[in-house]
Amino acid sequence: MTNRRIGIFIAELFTATFFILFMFPFYLVVINSAKTAFEVTQYPLVWPTQWSNLISNVVKIWTSIAVRYPSSLVSSAIITALSLMLINLLSAQAGWALVRTKNVVSNVIFFIFVAAMVIPFQIVMFPLLSWFRMTTQATGIPLLRTYQGIILAYIGFGASLSIFMFHGFIKGIPLELEEAATIDGCHRYQIFYEIIFPILTPIQATVMVLNGIWIWNDYLLPLLVLGKGNAIMTLPLAVSNFAGAFVKQWDLILTAILLAMIPVIIFFLFAQKYIVKGMIAGSIK
Repeated sequence: MTNRRIGIFIAELFTATFFILFMFPFYLVVINSAKTAFEVTQYPLVWPTQWSNLISNVVKIWTSIAVRYPSSLVSSAIITALSLMLINLLSAQAGWALVRTKNVVSNVIFFIFVAAMVIPFQIVMFPLLSWFRMTTQATGIPLLRTYQGIILAYIGFGASLSIFMFHGFIKGIPLELEEAATIDGCHRYQIFYEIIFPILTPIQATVMVLNGIWIWNDYLLPLLVLGKGNAIMTLPLAVSNFAGAFVKQWDLILTAILLAMIPVIIFFLFAQKYIVKGMIAGSIK
């Protein structure tokens, strides 16, 4: 019994240590958001003397003409929401089709999606820009510095992992359920949207949280597709405007980061009960 208590104590000690290490960066962001730029650089670990500085920093960020934080917030919300909706829908359809179509072609396509997950983004980022330019010249549809371009890019990069997760989950759904619906006169669209798609709720939440955090916080892809100084600018691009070549406004940078984290935290708290359930179900099935 003594050895068991010692083991529990050591496990709890490790858990508490990792929790502190995990929360320490968040603690630094919170306390330094309520400081001036001088206090951030000179006393980064000290508790703020005046929490009212946080309000003034928020006002500076919200009213900054160079950063355009409100419009950047709206742009990030639009890009994230539309990207998640399309990734969720298209990946679910693709996963269902690949599971129910049992032949060599479907297996090859699935393994191509799996292989795409391990391709580094840095390898394809410049070919992506070239392809966007060629597509614009051929079709007349602008893809660079536009909503449709960045959303299309996120769909492409987010589909591989999403299809893999949907594929594993759908394999556990009995085929007899669809056969019974077919006998009752349902066509394939009704089977998917009225029977299969509602069953995918746990894995949908998992896919949306994982992709949502990535899209909301992503910096490199919006920088390549949208560029700086564009009318469409995401929050990471807006926050980077506080860091100049010679002067970095750390108080405003950290406050902007804190504001950008709040929507993600709220979204995660609402969807967290589905995350583990969806990932476990997808991996087992």
